[in-house]
Amino acid sequence: MARSDEALRSALLRAAEEQLVAAPDGDIATRAVCEAVGVTQPVLYRVFGDKRGLLDALADVGLERYAARKAELEASDDPSADLRRGWDDHLAFARQHAALYRLMFAPRPWASSSARDGVTALLERTLTRCAAAGMLRVDVKVAATILLAANVGLALDGMSANRQDDSDEVADALRDAVLSAVLVQPPSPEHGDVDAASRHQLRARLEAGRSSPLLPEESALMRVWLDRLDHHAHHDQDGSE
Repeated sequence: MARSDEALRSALLRAAEEQLVAAPDGDIATRAVCEAVGVTQPVLYRVFGDKRGLLDALADVGLERYAARKAELEASDDPSADLRRGWDDHLAFARQHAALYRLMFAPRPWASSSARDGVTALLERTLTRCAAAGMLRVDVKVAATILLAANVGLALDGMSANRQDDSDEVADALRDAVLSAVLVQPPSPEHGDVDAASRHQLRARLEAGRSSPLLPEESALMRVWLDRLDHHAHHDQDGSE
């Protein structure tokens, strides 16, 4: 009985992942994938287009697992704690699915997988909660870029260096340093940090579209004021350096 394209797609992805995990160089051979499934290479090319299409689809499988894992983490009343827990869980995912993780995040010529964008979107959700709570020192997208670059860089570096002894100590130190750079610290925040966090909090609430007594044009004017205050704050910082 002929298999549907969806069944073929699933079977080819399973075979490709098995080969990817077993390959010392992290690569796959389309011929071997096809032989494992019992189809010819033209069938694989019809389903995925080419080898790059197969690798992109496999990277997206990693995103699905990553998203499912994140969905199982319960959100607490403290988004900054959720952010910290998310950092640790990201590294745990990288260790448990190293081959898929490299496919998702290591540079690959002409790759068009949505995996990295999907992970970024999940991170931005938590950061938006931080901003709405007045905890964020920088813009949501800036914070997401900083956090993901550090998290991914550490994970990939650990795979290449194969470090064991100091991995937890380094991960904790980098996590705390990066979080300090994007979050306003409760104990003794500087006045400028509090003002910036308040602006990011208000901006996040405006963007979230919550019920507000402001008319749309008033909300637009509020954004203009926030942009002007941000510009003024950056100008003051540059002048004091």
